[in-house]
Amino acid sequence: MKRYGIRVTLPEGDTLSAGHLLGENWEQFRWFDSAQERDRMFDEMRRPPPYYRRGDVATQVLEKVDR
Repeated sequence: MKRYGIRVTLPEGDTLSAGHLLGENWEQFRWFDSAQERDRMFDEMRRPPPYYRRGDVATQVLEKVDR
């Protein structure tokens, strides 16, 4: 079982949750074998994707978690 994860949620009042597209309690987890692998991916997920327009900002909340 992978122990090190990243929890992804939406900020309060986000349009994707408010419009019930994803729901108010939407969350997603990504799990990794090591804390180092998780930390590397956490840093990568915080960077804007290359296809975003200048000024676009991802509306996601990232949190490191352990189980």
